[in-house]
Amino acid sequence: MLQDIYKFSWLPLLFKQFNADPEQVHKQTLQTLDWISQSPDAKPWWSQPARRFAQAWCENSCQFQSQRLSQTLWQQTFTNPLGLAAGFDKDGVAATGWPLMGFGFAELGTVTCHAQPGNPQPRLFRLPQDQAALNRMGFNNQGSRALAARLATLPPSQDFPRGINLGKSKMTPLEGAAEDYRQSFQRLQGLGNYFVVNVSSPNTPGLRSLQAKSQLEPILATLQTANTQKKPLLIKIAPDLAWEDIDDILDLAQQYHLAGIIATNTTIAKAQLATKRLDKTGNLVVDEAGGISGAPVRQRSTEVIRHIYRQTNGQLPIVGVGGIFTADDAWEKIVAGASLLQVYTGWIYEGPWMVKTILQGLVQTLDHHGLDNIQDAIGLDNPIT
Repeated sequence: MLQDIYKFSWLPLLFKQFNADPEQVHKQTLQTLDWISQSPDAKPWWSQPARRFAQAWCENSCQFQSQRLSQTLWQQTFTNPLGLAAGFDKDGVAATGWPLMGFGFAELGTVTCHAQPGNPQPRLFRLPQDQAALNRMGFNNQGSRALAARLATLPPSQDFPRGINLGKSKMTPLEGAAEDYRQSFQRLQGLGNYFVVNVSSPNTPGLRSLQAKSQLEPILATLQTANTQKKPLLIKIAPDLAWEDIDDILDLAQQYHLAGIIATNTTIAKAQLATKRLDKTGNLVVDEAGGISGAPVRQRSTEVIRHIYRQTNGQLPIVGVGGIFTADDAWEKIVAGASLLQVYTGWIYEGPWMVKTILQGLVQTLDHHGLDNIQDAIGLDNPIT
């Protein structure tokens, strides 16, 4: 009921009638979640009842627990497979709040070595006709030093893994990328449960060229040399890569003992969108810079997951992301070969109840297939021959 009110009443008002700036709404969401996640006894005293109420509401409306959804990956317990994708909480503002929303893990960042403002505004657009978003944020963040300082003040995450997504600073030339990633990694190495090399955002000039084998190899070599704590290191790839380019990355993943692949980032393919023109700019969507997330990425990201699972004989963990709105969407990626999942755009469109709804749906689907645990479903529809 509340989810329907959110989707069919509040969102249209927010997007159309109020013409709310998506980036400002995003910022307010992070600040609110940070406030909710503070100790219920935090000062001032008059805010304590409201915070207790908000935390109780989150527990009742957003969280769902089942041992059947728990799994161990990289010697870390994930209480459920659904996580928050990178890009939502770049600076870890709401780092302690994501468990309240029912997520099994959260990936902070993308964070860069140097603080940077990102691209000029407007740079984030909702495309309701397509259940999608277009963003060209450009890795706007306070830098890895600031994120390290913030995370150092937080209590250990315990059973809630925190990933950290690393990007290249815009001011750093491509030939200096390895050192740029290394500096961020060294500052943050003791503060994250796993780390992701992001070379697939379309919004930093030249970044996607770092997916080429010759440019990616020195980055991975440098990071693994610096990886004295043996943290799981993953790479996030674009959905627009050719199969042979993905295979080159998988070769490097094996060579440099990567812990997994995140498939996929946003797409630059815009020709098939129902939205033809952005109201805010007046320009055709196909002429706008930026990447598309949400439903338009769903099919391609699943195809990439299936390919990676087959090529690696199911031995390299995959984090599936792109177009997950429902339990059916989540199940499709798991049976294609994903061990974990991430959401961003779907959470915006479906609302804070989405995580609980998906997790409940996954347990029901396990029942339907006669399976005991979510791990039993990984690659179920993609048998390795």
